[in-house]
Amino acid sequence: MKNSVRLLMTVGAGAAIAGGAFAVSGASADTGSAPRPAAGRVAATTLFAKVGANGALLASSGIGNVNHFGGGRYNLTTSIDISGCALLGTINTGGGNDPGPGSSSILVGAVNGRTLFVRTATPSASGNKIVDDDRPFSVLVTC
Repeated sequence: MKNSVRLLMTVGAGAAIAGGAFAVSGASADTGSAPRPAAGRVAATTLFAKVGANGALLASSGIGNVNHFGGGRYNLTTSIDISGCALLGTINTGGGNDPGPGSSSILVGAVNGRTLFVRTATPSASGNKIVDDDRPFSVLVTC
């Protein structure tokens, strides 16, 4: 009986070791499903800003200053050169208090390496309201 218990313990230990080896092998196996960056490529850099209609910088990363210099016109200063970056902008609701009627639009462009230009408008404005209009917005810069 003593030999039977010893044999079972030996077989059990061997199975545990073999199972552990298989588990390690399975855990370290490369399935090839995850994309890998090409050699020499660097991770993307993302900057963003959430700006009030009056030009107040409400939240940001990599954007440190907003110059509101006219109706619907803003320059934003970035911490890096954005010449070769993708630019995206959207009009916000300003906390549910969006002043513009109907549709709205935004134009985002790089003025130079570290300055981003944003123009907001309300093209469907009624009456004597001009199209360029101060609107709350968000921008995203990905390099």
